[in-house]
Amino acid sequence: MSANKDKPDGTDGGLALAERTQTKKPALYRVIMLNDDYTPMEFVVLILQRFFGHNTQTAQKIMLHVHQKGVGVCGVYTYEVAETKINQVMTFARQNEHPLQLQMEKE
Repeated sequence: MSANKDKPDGTDGGLALAERTQTKKPALYRVIMLNDDYTPMEFVVLILQRFFGHNTQTAQKIMLHVHQKGVGVCGVYTYEVAETKINQVMTFARQNEHPLQLQMEKE
């Protein structure tokens, strides 16, 4: 009798090992705020607190970075979350008549 015919079903009685598929972590995207000469600094701090969850000190630091360097990172999220945050902020900025611009870039 051959080794694989020890059982009536043709198997050798060994354990069946389930294949484990590894799930990839989703790609992350930086939400980038662009500086402009019209949006008030206080409004930018409000945006950073309300939509990105930063405390006052961190929001002010990011706002100053955007003001001095021209761009700054608001946060890092999955694609869908980043896209949603950008849409929410842009809508809020337009409702308040500010030309604030955000972008996202893959991390």
